[in-house]
Amino acid sequence: VAKIATACNMGKSDAEKTFDKIQDIILDSLKNDETVKIAGFGTYKVAKRKARTGRNPRTGESIQIAASQKVKFLPAKALKEMFNK
Repeated sequence: VAKIATACNMGKSDAEKTFDKIQDIILDSLKNDETVKIAGFGTYKVAKRKARTGRNPRTGESIQIAASQKVKFLPAKALKEMFNK
């Protein structure tokens, strides 16, 4: 937040409010099953996993794993290239 405030020439409290609002918008979009694309940075999306059968690693017993959702982040090409030079 301090770096945002400095870079945007605004007070720290204004930068914090702005960051919090951006975060709220991203979270609300994901809750509504929307994809969030940030140009030059990456894409956030909700991935759904089906229920499946797994194994308890200690006992080897077969267990049922419930369906679930997770947030996936796919970095933009420019971001990937920055770290893979």
